[in-house]
Amino acid sequence: MTRDPSALAVPPSPPPTLRSALGALMDAMRAPREDPATLPDDGHQPHFLDAVAPILDMLYRAYFRVDLHGIDHVPASGPALLVANHSGGIPYDGAMLIHGIRREHPARRTLRTLVANFAFQVPWMTHVVARIGGVRASTDNAMRLLNRGELLGVFPEGLKGVGKHFRDRYRLSHFGRGGFVRLARRARVPVIPVAIVGAEEIHPLLGKLTTLAQPLGIPYIPITPTFPWLGPLGLLPVPTKWTIHIGEPLMLPAEGDESQGSTMEMAARIRGRIDDMIAERLSRRHSILFG
Repeated sequence: MTRDPSALAVPPSPPPTLRSALGALMDAMRAPREDPATLPDDGHQPHFLDAVAPILDMLYRAYFRVDLHGIDHVPASGPALLVANHSGGIPYDGAMLIHGIRREHPARRTLRTLVANFAFQVPWMTHVVARIGGVRASTDNAMRLLNRGELLGVFPEGLKGVGKHFRDRYRLSHFGRGGFVRLARRARVPVIPVAIVGAEEIHPLLGKLTTLAQPLGIPYIPITPTFPWLGPLGLLPVPTKWTIHIGEPLMLPAEGDESQGSTMEMAARIRGRIDDMIAERLSRRHSILFG
């Protein structure tokens, strides 16, 4: 008796739904606490992005209504360093940039990101950050990913950018000591500037509580027009209209060649380029909520 080969085939998995995506997210939040650095690929699980895609896509398409420009500036293969502004109180901007590139790039490329250490000290956050592709910010981790041909995202404003007061929106914070410039020169990879407009207004930050935040392992508790006054509902972001502009790649001089300026000068030049991109997008915007 001959069996039909199709009878032995494994049926395809059903596409993820919003319900299954919430389940995958909760599983990651409840995962036993362990250091992602001890896990394969720092705990990154590429299929996790697909599993939670309905949540990310709802935020991307329906909530923030993101317009992404310049996806053709992201290479089809090979390493590159994406440098973006950072804001929002809660870093939705990183998640939207990761999802936008994976959703709109022809090669569905995954963006790995360097993340501040505190994110790996909060139990519910650790595995979500790791599975989506975040790694502890360090030169060794960055070089390993770039040498492997990955796209790497950095936010030089760091926590100062995320914790920016509303009155300082779209004023770029200091870009550190130019570590991303040294990284790009050492790895010989292009720097791709990224401007994100819309995230600055999702949590209008009026103040911060730092003492109460320390036991929670987070840098601060935000004070906004809605939080803590409305309880957990106050953590819902304002549904602003976003634009993400990916600029043209810049190739920096090789490490050791200071003829085109110092590290800090090159960092300032890239910061200025992102500042110009932000200003250009703001000049086109008529409304925070509708673009």
